[in-house]
Amino acid sequence: MVVLLGGLAVMIWRDPVYAGLFAVVSRGVLTTIWVTLASFVAASVLGLAIAAAGLSRFRPLRQAAIFYVQLVRGIPIIVILSYTAFVGVPLLVAAYGTVFAPAIEAGLMPAVLTRDVDLVWRAVFALTIGYAAFLAEIFRAGILSVSKGQVEAATALGLGRFQVFRLIVLPQAVPVVLPPLGNDFISMVKDSALVSAIGVADIAYMGKTASSTNFRYFETYNIVAFLYLVMTLGLSLGLGWVERRLRRRYER
Repeated sequence: MVVLLGGLAVMIWRDPVYAGLFAVVSRGVLTTIWVTLASFVAASVLGLAIAAAGLSRFRPLRQAAIFYVQLVRGIPIIVILSYTAFVGVPLLVAAYGTVFAPAIEAGLMPAVLTRDVDLVWRAVFALTIGYAAFLAEIFRAGILSVSKGQVEAATALGLGRFQVFRLIVLPQAVPVVLPPLGNDFISMVKDSALVSAIGVADIAYMGKTASSTNFRYFETYNIVAFLYLVMTLGLSLGLGWVERRLRRRYER
């Protein structure tokens, strides 16, 4: 892998064709990073809330969480992206205009059109919806990995629910959920390439645009693959290091 990436790096450095294509395709790196980070943070928050709802004693809330997870996990991410960008967002904008029509007419709230919602935010919203279902199952498994006896013993000692979660559940759940969370984060980096289908100018979109104008598909997609490999392999190494550090910390 080092030889492969090193060879591509040398070609980008020395070959003017590769250098020119790299300058174009690499413009999408920041968009890819932003979409991935924003989506993962939002999906983690939403996924944790769904996991908590799935473990609730209130049956309708629990059933709603199960319904969401099963529904979203059964739909491909590309379908969620397209549906959110071209169906969900227009419906939300229309609902906003209907509900707040008096305030908008009075000038108290701004009018919003579908074209005002940037495609990047539509992509973030869609990836959040899609990945929250997967992260919810990870969080749920991590919470359930802590035995009920420990929770009941801590409650009997007078600890509040937040204290039980912070002092008993969290230290034991983090080492359990970290590896699958890291894997899903890397998967999101790769799945973020799908946002090019709705017009977001990420790495994949810039590669598609460049290759369609110069017809150098081989060189262009070598660079696209190179950029994704650098990000995913770097993340794998970094997450492995963090995982080892956290495991040693909580084992103490």
